[in-house]
Amino acid sequence: MEATATPRTQEVMKPEPGTVKVTVDEVTLRKFELSDVDAMMAWASDPQVAALCRWEPYESTEPLLAFIRDVVLPHQWFRAICLGSEPRPVGAVSVSPTGDPCRAELGYVLARAHWGRGVATAAVKRTVTAVFGEVPGLERVEALVDVANLASQRVLEKAGFTREAVLRKYGANKGVVRDKVMCSFIDPDAVPE
Repeated sequence: MEATATPRTQEVMKPEPGTVKVTVDEVTLRKFELSDVDAMMAWASDPQVAALCRWEPYESTEPLLAFIRDVVLPHQWFRAICLGSEPRPVGAVSVSPTGDPCRAELGYVLARAHWGRGVATAAVKRTVTAVFGEVPGLERVEALVDVANLASQRVLEKAGFTREAVLRKYGANKGVVRDKVMCSFIDPDAVPE
């Protein structure tokens, strides 16, 4: 999963007037359960959410349930993003191993209704705080973001990641070879307040 919280391509998303920003304390991360399939379907079926993701929008819960069962549940660090005491996931965040045990790749996705509210930034902050304590030998978390996804780049910046480079023609996404921005968080970088 790439860092694809928001697929805005022209500008960094600004919240709607009257939209309340969330704090890190209001965002929780927990392991997924099979019973989360309906909540996950709400955003995994949204074409705008899936626009810059590697996957196409889901059309039914059966393949999504298989994805949760076969990929999410056995994954070492794949978490549901929840708000406050509400147990329904509004997104997902994962930290996946790379070929080098000192590095891992961050990915996240968020329901469109929560874009521009600070939810993705809070989830990424919580993730890097937790993962360095939970994954032995981890020194670096990196994220690859589509060069056109300015909002997701801003999420990483606000979460304390460093923009390192633009990797030209780095990866294919839905049949199109795209440039990617490489961002990293090095232990013990300080997570911004």
